Amino acid sequence: MSILEVHGVTYRYENKYQTVNALNGVDCAFEEGQLYALVGKSGSGKSTLLSLMAGLMLPTEGEILFEGKATASINLNRYRRENAAVIYQSFRLLPLLTVSENVTYPMELRGFKGKQAREKAAELIARVGLPETVLNRFPDMLSGGEQQRVAVARAMSMDTKLLLADEPTGNLDTENSRLIIDLLLKLAHEDGYCVVVVTHDLDIAARADRVFRMRDGKLAPEES
Repeated sequence: MSILEVHGVTYRYENKYQTVNALNGVDCAFEEGQLYALVGKSGSGKSTLLSLMAGLMLPTEGEILFEGKATASINLNRYRRENAAVIYQSFRLLPLLTVSENVTYPMELRGFKGKQAREKAAELIARVGLPETVLNRFPDMLSGGEQQRVAVARAMSMDTKLLLADEPTGNLDTENSRLIIDLLLKLAHEDGYCVVVVTHDLDIAARADRVFRMRDGKLAPEES
């Protein structure tokens, strides 16, 4: 059963000078236990689709369903806080918080605090392959690859099975890119996450379970 469904989704950007159809009637579905790659040229609509799936905005037409419920019918702030875990190219860690505090932040928003949250953060940091010693460091004390793994741990702390990633290897070298791809595949195949990655990285596309190519706001499946 699909955790996320996209039905007839169209999205238009409008201003007083022009109207741009960024998406045109997109239909697709995403299941747990799979890693999906969304690929396409800049301006093809892939980042717009990811933003809609993340609940950052609503479709102009059509609907997006998370576990059978349309995002238009639920509280989007709560959806973003509890259901749509997002990893960004620029990491977006909070620079004045330690690694532990960055990872526990989503848990605190859901009411988990203190020792319970810190222990969970330590567990997640270990799961992404980082030593316990990084917990009390600040983001700028870490390499780019380490920061992105912290960002993955923070996404996992939301306790949702939907993980959306926007160019997660875009700022990383080849070796760290491979480590992040390995981690995302492990989360999908061993932990049952639904992982959707917007990417220009051909290595991710080659290893994905399914590839969707965006072209002029439309989506067509490809063989992975």
